[in-house]
Amino acid sequence: MPTPQLHTARLILRPLALTDAPAIQHHFNNWNIIRNLAAIVPWPYPDDGAETFIRLQLDRIASGEEIYQWVLVPRHGDGEAIGNIHFRPRADSSKGNRGFWLAEPYWNRGLMSEAIAAVNDFAFGPLGLDHFYVCNVASNAASRRVKQKTGAEFVGFIELAHHNGETRSEKWIVRRETWLQRRQPARAPA
Repeated sequence: MPTPQLHTARLILRPLALTDAPAIQHHFNNWNIIRNLAAIVPWPYPDDGAETFIRLQLDRIASGEEIYQWVLVPRHGDGEAIGNIHFRPRADSSKGNRGFWLAEPYWNRGLMSEAIAAVNDFAFGPLGLDHFYVCNVASNAASRRVKQKTGAEFVGFIELAHHNGETRSEKWIVRRETWLQRRQPARAPA
């Protein structure tokens, strides 16, 4: 199944495209974002980092790997990507199945919780999943809040190196039953 476009009250989640490279390069090349990400992300972020990332993801999708990649775009904006969510439903869950980042000027507005709600609807609706796992570096309180607000249940700690020097990460499970019991509509009115 290709990555579908999803809609929320304030966002459009559309499939990642090569044309998103300039916006991603601009917003993602930020220590305040990268410090909370796994050490696999290059830092300092290379000048061609976003284009390289996008080409790799598009190649993975084209080869048949089950991965969904969205960029977040404000509904009332210029169409520029302000964040990214990836979802790998069948990936090794030891490191989590979903990850995200949001451009710093858009923090603390509830946008990521809104976007994650739409992705959860997709995971438990069209994909028919029973559960999946998500992780965050232990010191990332904002990421923890998104997980708590979107129905994730803390299950324990794992070791995963992050740019900020931490290796302790929180692991969470998101269950279909829990999500459906507490979900609020994520879709904008038609």
